[in-house]
Amino acid sequence: MFSDTHFHFNILEEESRQSVLEQMAANNTFFGMDIGTHCDDLDIRQKLAFDVISKIADNDKKKKAFDMYYFSAGIWPAPEAIRDRKNQIVELERQIKAALDSSDQFYKKVVAVGECGLDHHWNPSGVDGRCESDFDQELFDGEKEMFLMQLDLAKKYSLPVVVHSRDAFDGTVECLKDACYDNGIIHCYSYGLEEAKVFLDRGWYLAFGGGVTYTKKAKIDAMIELLRYVPSDRLLMETDAPYLAPVPFRGQKNTPLLIEHSYKFVADARGISVDSLNETVDSNIRKLFSC
Repeated sequence: MFSDTHFHFNILEEESRQSVLEQMAANNTFFGMDIGTHCDDLDIRQKLAFDVISKIADNDKKKKAFDMYYFSAGIWPAPEAIRDRKNQIVELERQIKAALDSSDQFYKKVVAVGECGLDHHWNPSGVDGRCESDFDQELFDGEKEMFLMQLDLAKKYSLPVVVHSRDAFDGTVECLKDACYDNGIIHCYSYGLEEAKVFLDRGWYLAFGGGVTYTKKAKIDAMIELLRYVPSDRLLMETDAPYLAPVPFRGQKNTPLLIEHSYKFVADARGISVDSLNETVDSNIRKLFSC
């Protein structure tokens, strides 16, 4: 239950990592994806996950944890990465290819490129330290180029893409059109219904997380309309842990164990049971990631 298509295991609190995976295994979680953000972090994240899972004493839980665990690999659009994008893409591809060619079945479980995309949300005091003043035209153009390079990489290896798009709808769609590759997830979907129609018409999945539970009363009707509009075969759920903990844990450190609150919110909005939503999400995961 409660698959999570997007979490950052390497930045979860160290003392909680093993217990989180043990509980996910106890919950019979079908799928959890550890998301990449740097060109060279795949190998590090794989070794970390392997080491943590290996310490689980209960062999049944250990097996379930290994079985449910998957990886993506990608480059988040940080200015320093954008400026070094050609070298970064070379390293990203090297790590993806090495993983896919591995004889170890756990290390082979790289099923997506990302997260990658465009971020034009300016919040200098936020966790990302995003400043509009850092972005001249050259950096804006480089950000698009780095996104396109990763879309091309995904196409080369026939992998879906985990797209990060924040306050950058038009630019994101422009890149998707230029790449001619519509295969993957619009992660942490934060746009409205009309934008959703554009992504859905192109064949993308929309993933919802704790952010939906923050919806203000004045916008709740629009959120419910959006959640009801998304076709069952294009809906996914995520945490983005350790970020975006759902209500009633907003402001605290998030973990994949809190995703059930987001599932309940979305299920209620769609007028279905949580069990039904679980079945829908797991079915979509099987189709998108061939697992």
